[in-house]
Amino acid sequence: MACRRFLVSGHVQGVFFRASTRQQAMALGLTGYARNLPDGRVEVLACGDAAALQSLQAWLREGPAQATVSDVQCEDVDVAVPPDFT
Repeated sequence: MACRRFLVSGHVQGVFFRASTRQQAMALGLTGYARNLPDGRVEVLACGDAAALQSLQAWLREGPAQATVSDVQCEDVDVAVPPDFT
């Protein structure tokens, strides 16, 4: 299982970005979290199939209709994923 951390910049807080990301990730069979950062970005940690992670990354570049994404940074992370990680 691969894990990636994404940092999404732009107008991404207060526009249902996290909830929409959760929906998208669940549809792709990914586990993880999305959380607001104090600097206005959204951090997404997602784990699962490499192809699904690529699909999520492509979706994050657009986000939900209300968002304006200006940048998505991505890095692979090596984490021990607990079996109940959702």
